Amino acid sequence: MRKLAIVLSVLASPALATGLEIDIAGEAEGTVRVDLFEDVAPAHVERITTLAEKGAYDGVVFHRVIDGFMAQTGDVEFGKLDGGDMAMAGRGGSDLPDLPAEFSDLPFDRGVIGMARSQSPDSANSQFFIMFDQGHFLNGDYTVVGEVTEGMDVVDAIKRGEGQNGAVIGKPDVMQNVRVTE
Repeated sequence: MRKLAIVLSVLASPALATGLEIDIAGEAEGTVRVDLFEDVAPAHVERITTLAEKGAYDGVVFHRVIDGFMAQTGDVEFGKLDGGDMAMAGRGGSDLPDLPAEFSDLPFDRGVIGMARSQSPDSANSQFFIMFDQGHFLNGDYTVVGEVTEGMDVVDAIKRGEGQNGAVIGKPDVMQNVRVTE
C-alpha cells in the first residue's frame, strides 16, 4: 500500500519543464535549445528551471571555456556581466542549498549538459557546462541534466578561455535570456 501511495504522489506532482531556450550574445550569437532529462536528474532539472524562471541566469557569462572540452556558465552569484566581479566568476552559486548527486549511466558526449560541482559529489548548485566533444572520463562522476537539440553551432562559437583552467579573458560571451520551455 505504501508503494502505491508513493507512485500516486509522484503522478500527482506537477510535471517539470522539458527544456530551455538560451539566447547567447558575444562572439557567439544565437539561440540554443536544450532538452532537460527530468527522468534522469529530477532535482537538478528542477533547480535549473527554478533559477531560469526567476531570471537568475539572464546576464550570466560563460566564465570557463576549454577548447575541445566544454563551456561552463551558471554562476548566478558572481557571474553577471553587469555589476559582477569577473575575477570571482565561477566561485559562486545560488542562495539555494547544494544538491545531492544524481549520477546516471548516460555518457558525456558532444552537446551533453552536466552540472558543475566542487570536489564533493554533492556540491552542484547552479553552474552547468555544455560539452564541445566527448568527455567520457566524466561519466559516473558528474550529473547529466540534458543535451543541446538545436544551436550547437552557437555553442561551438562561444569565446574560448586561456590557460589550463580555460578562464575567459576580456569580455566573455553571455546568456542574455534563458527561458523554460514545455
